[in-house]
Amino acid sequence: MDHTQKFPVLKTGRYMLRQMEEGDAPDVYAYFSKDEVTKYYDLETFTERGQAVEIIDRWNMRFQKGEGIRWGIEDKESGRIIGSCGYHCWEKEHFKAEIGFEIHPDYWRKGVMSEVLKPIIQYGFETMSLNRIEAFYDPENTASKECLFKAGFIFEGILRKSAFEKGVFCDAAVCSILKEEYV
Repeated sequence: MDHTQKFPVLKTGRYMLRQMEEGDAPDVYAYFSKDEVTKYYDLETFTERGQAVEIIDRWNMRFQKGEGIRWGIEDKESGRIIGSCGYHCWEKEHFKAEIGFEIHPDYWRKGVMSEVLKPIIQYGFETMSLNRIEAFYDPENTASKECLFKAGFIFEGILRKSAFEKGVFCDAAVCSILKEEYV
């Protein structure tokens, strides 16, 4: 991916995965301002809308630089952004990237991530030429764990106190899916 590449739009039955713009900041703020969303996320709960603009700009800059891609998950019915999913820590020389996602609590346990992970994983293997997609999550975050396992990820272990988030050292569970395992 380079700065001249057009941002890819992916579609599922209920969602459109697209590039986010500053106009989406109120929707992004709506979920990142909730403690239950940032509980297992490596950022503080948002207190002002400007923070949503900043994260959207950061994700778009990462895409422009060819360092990753983050799709906004637009609910086709409402036209609102209800979460995001994408790749960061893209190590091209090793054909791997880390996947991450978050979603508004109103949409938890409704199969959103199971639906959107399919085309995003496919994009990673087929378009980005990844051989390995990895995910790190808080071992207590059972919802993320279940979602990843349902998508075909395999648990690899716990990295003890491998991150320093919100003033404390915390463990990270790691799982992955390899191109050869992708069906």
